Amino acid sequence: MTVLNVIGVPHSAGSYSAGQEQAPAALRAAGLIEALTEAGNDVRDHGDLTELAWTPDRERPFAQNLPEVVQSIQELITATAPLLSTEERLLVLGGNCTIALGTCAALQRNGVEPGLVYIDRHFDLNTPASTTEGALDWMGLAHALDLEGSAPALVDVLGPRPLLRQARLSFLGIDATQATDWELSCVEQLGLHVVPQADLVDAPYRAAVSSGNAVLPGNFAVHLDVDVLDFIDAPLAENVNGRNSGPTIEQLEHALAGLWDQPDCRVLSIGELNPVHAATDPDVLPRFIAAISRALDPRRQSSLG
Repeated sequence: MTVLNVIGVPHSAGSYSAGQEQAPAALRAAGLIEALTEAGNDVRDHGDLTELAWTPDRERPFAQNLPEVVQSIQELITATAPLLSTEERLLVLGGNCTIALGTCAALQRNGVEPGLVYIDRHFDLNTPASTTEGALDWMGLAHALDLEGSAPALVDVLGPRPLLRQARLSFLGIDATQATDWELSCVEQLGLHVVPQADLVDAPYRAAVSSGNAVLPGNFAVHLDVDVLDFIDAPLAENVNGRNSGPTIEQLEHALAGLWDQPDCRVLSIGELNPVHAATDPDVLPRFIAAISRALDPRRQSSLG
């Protein structure tokens, strides 16, 4: 039986507003742990790390709540590095997208050069110097790549620079119309691997396998920003702009299965889920949990051999 460690990061300090810090508790209350166990996993729930909610940071308008984000990532690295020292797998419940930095840094702390498949509508390649919005959850991968204009404190907490080489980063589900000019320029200059939203919708499993293959060889993490989903099908995300575009929950399930089926996939982190938005549709959390549990079913993986 596959050991699946679960840990929560109730953290919205790097977000646009509060709400995502409620996600780990909401997922547990809706039956996630039980569903993962019924799917054939040996689930070991390690509880939650420190809760940190967004507040307006007027001292750092372009890098809101930077010390709190650094604190949360450091805590996540410390907590998860021992969980990734064996072949056990890890599910991280966020929180916002900066949790992807913590899981990759935890792999690195164990002597692994991390790879990352980033499932998101957005690139998250902005920096405090490239945008005035100030939300660090829109900037995580710029710091993982140590791009010009990144906040030194956030880059430093991740360990040796850069945390990610561009060859070990792949984007899945991107809507390029949502990108800033800075992000598009970075993607072109660095030659980053991008599987667009249309491919994810049309052939979810195949698109995901392609994205995973792009970061091989070696262990890799997967990060899911739920705003990749069609918000009308799944009103889960902090960002409500993804309406009538993007995959359904069922399409996302096939994509996650395509990644989880790869033996080198060690981590799945889930970010940007806002339970306040989810409360508008009583079926959406149960549907989401059912899809996650089916995608992480080790019996399907073993049957594929």
